[in-house]
Amino acid sequence: MTVIEQINGALAQVKDPELHRPLPDLGMVESVTFSDGVAHIKILLTISGCPMQDRLRTDVTAAVTNISEVARVEVELGVMSEEQLNNVKKILRNGREKFIPFSQPDSRTRVIGVASGKGGVGKSSLTVNLAVATAQKGLSVGILDADVYGHSIPRLMGLIGLRPTALDRSMFIPLEAFGVKVVSMEMFKNERSDVIAFRGPLLHKSLEQLLADAYWGDLDILFIDLPPGTGDLAMSLGQLIPSSEVLIVTTPQIAASEVAERSGRLAHILKQHVIGVIENMSDFTSPISGELISLFGTGGGETTAESLSKLFGIEVPLLGKIPFNLELRTGGDAGTPVVLQNPESAAAIVIAKIATQIIVRSKSLVGRQLGITT
Repeated sequence: MTVIEQINGALAQVKDPELHRPLPDLGMVESVTFSDGVAHIKILLTISGCPMQDRLRTDVTAAVTNISEVARVEVELGVMSEEQLNNVKKILRNGREKFIPFSQPDSRTRVIGVASGKGGVGKSSLTVNLAVATAQKGLSVGILDADVYGHSIPRLMGLIGLRPTALDRSMFIPLEAFGVKVVSMEMFKNERSDVIAFRGPLLHKSLEQLLADAYWGDLDILFIDLPPGTGDLAMSLGQLIPSSEVLIVTTPQIAASEVAERSGRLAHILKQHVIGVIENMSDFTSPISGELISLFGTGGGETTAESLSKLFGIEVPLLGKIPFNLELRTGGDAGTPVVLQNPESAAAIVIAKIATQIIVRSKSLVGRQLGITT
């Protein structure tokens, strides 16, 4: 095998840090020459000023340096033409035009909407911690922050002020933190403080674009943090991805439980499978007296699960009761989920157990829309 062939073989093992595809497969290797122990390699970046160019240069150099005949590696970086970039987009979309990958019949990604009846129940914090806990179990996971008006996922994931890499106006690469790919409307605003004031049709279009324009890669699970209530985006999810599933989050407070039940009823109307109910801010043990404290009352999770079970005619399980935990809040403010910050805490342990239940796909087809045409 010639040295050039060895170099090309080494480059085939190097993946783009953001697209996670081998460089030759994407057409990023423009030329390879070798003379007097020096390997000269020209790599084409997908965009000018690619934020990963230093990482790419390092990875290419490391791979080629392993070849015994190579004494020095020179990496030259160029930029793809519009035609070459369009070819990359076709490769990423498997030759198809722009589409929502998760709505396709051949999609193996589970899309799970995390819903609540009202705000302030910790829905976003749970979305983040469940996603990270699921990724820790070896799954490929993403989060789409669809809470257009109250988006908080970037802060919770430590991604404030960061923006996705845009290949062009019709495709961008999600950011990544703690092994989870993340997309939020906040990442596309000029300023974090800017207000988003969209009516129904624009909300639907926004969700559609975030799902279709992002290059998610091969995900096992995509968690979608939905706005509280039974509004436009909850309905749009059921329409855009009929196979999507729903998790209901409530607190022990009966008032919160009654409102959370409505989110489950909407999912039932949209033929979505309700995986179960999670009760957040549950009883916790006082670190001073050792007594059990019910800060927000008791029974909300059980009530929601029982009501939805009667409505659906099948068991809707209470997946877990997460005790009130200050670290769940402080970890969110600091951008470090509690399952990483303190995995031995009572809240993190319950969240990990819930994640274990979620990754086991239910075999029941009751209440689910089937992809059958007549």
